[in-house]
Amino acid sequence: MNKKIVVLGGGTGQSVLLSGLKKFPFDITSVVSVCDDGKSTGKLRREFNVPAMGDLRRVLIALAETEDVVEKFVNYRFKSGNELEGHTVGNILLTALTDIYGNMSNAVSQFSKILNMRGKVIPFSDDNIVLMGEMEDGSVVEGEHNITESSKKIKRVYYKNKVKVSKEVIKSIKESDAIILSMGSVYTSIIPNLLCKEVIDAIDESNAKIIYICNIMTQPGETDDFKVSDHIELLDSYLGKRKIDIVMTNSEKISKKIQRKYETMEQKDLVKVDDKNIKIEHIKRPFVKIEDNVIRHDSIKVGLEIMNILIK
Repeated sequence: MNKKIVVLGGGTGQSVLLSGLKKFPFDITSVVSVCDDGKSTGKLRREFNVPAMGDLRRVLIALAETEDVVEKFVNYRFKSGNELEGHTVGNILLTALTDIYGNMSNAVSQFSKILNMRGKVIPFSDDNIVLMGEMEDGSVVEGEHNITESSKKIKRVYYKNKVKVSKEVIKSIKESDAIILSMGSVYTSIIPNLLCKEVIDAIDESNAKIIYICNIMTQPGETDDFKVSDHIELLDSYLGKRKIDIVMTNSEKISKKIQRKYETMEQKDLVKVDDKNIKIEHIKRPFVKIEDNVIRHDSIKVGLEIMNILIK
């Protein structure tokens, strides 16, 4: 019987991870944060009062059987046409399916059938939720996009209103063999999945191993100067009785040239692996893949390591 894994996250990091995990004999459930409110997603949220679908679209593509073909179609962004300009085909389809089938969870379920998925995708909630950020200076910023764009340092994030978490999310967590906190924006992609008591209670009740795949680079405004231990401490502060069991970090050297590119163009630095301060099981391997001077996790190597963890 395949091991059941639940991946919590959102954004590019989660989709990169899933594109590799689907190649292994896992029973995958991807829980996706639905806080995004920028670009096409933001426009559709405001006009149709639906949860964010941008990250859902990316994850659906990542788990599709024919990823390359699906990606070109679903990610196609209209370049003209007044009302359509800037919208992606996938976002429009998910909005239409939500209207037809009553909520985003049903829409994703129907879309999954079309794409012949290698796993299950569940929106964190069917509510049109708003993420709030309290900054270090005491100011409050509303909306994920504005939090990400703010130059101020984040102190904490929370939801503006009480959120009803999908029952499927809770069920999947309780039944899982592993809960994966994916790489990605810590405050705006991962932590939004840990802001409701029902989720924390489900994690506490589960027997799953909690595995965190640490980011390779810091993120401006979110994790400036963060070391691996800082990431673990931050995520643990949002968890309940159970904390992260295993952290996975990259050991492969990254050239000074690529580091300088990230430092100057994106204000990102390498996350320092401070071994002495990591008090949990630490798996350090060459998990990086560099293509066209862009740093990405090698999702196949990561997936293989997760397989090794679960068959021990």
